[in-house]
Amino acid sequence: MIITYPNKILRKKSNLVTQDEIKNGKIKKLIREMRNNLVEKEGIGLAAVQIGVHKRVILVEINKGEVNPYINPVIKRKSFKKISIEEGCLSLPGISGYVKRSETIWLEALNETGEKLKLKASGLPAIVFQHEIDHTDGILFIDKMMKKK
Repeated sequence: MIITYPNKILRKKSNLVTQDEIKNGKIKKLIREMRNNLVEKEGIGLAAVQIGVHKRVILVEINKGEVNPYINPVIKRKSFKKISIEEGCLSLPGISGYVKRSETIWLEALNETGEKLKLKASGLPAIVFQHEIDHTDGILFIDKMMKKK
């Protein structure tokens, strides 16, 4: 079940995932539950907080049908070039608006086995990463929206 706004859970900052949580299988179970919710709602990104778990875990669809988990994601660098795109959110059904975000980002995260990943994302994937990482900090896209719809 996806938690929806104005539930205060969405405003709470999420905790880092430990290597023990990755090793004992709790995170794999969480990722499976998140993936089921994302597929059911036909979304392209989801943060654990959106299903009520305050852990820094996000799912992002990089290519159509390819959804990957990212644990403890951190944006290391952002491009100066910004793009404005209309965003929506599974936790804010029926609301959309334009948000200005960096066109390209470089980030680090862990995969579901705890291995460190370094990646660069541009365009829509970069927007989704920024949107979902904001969720882990209790920030919603409506906080950054330029126009409300």
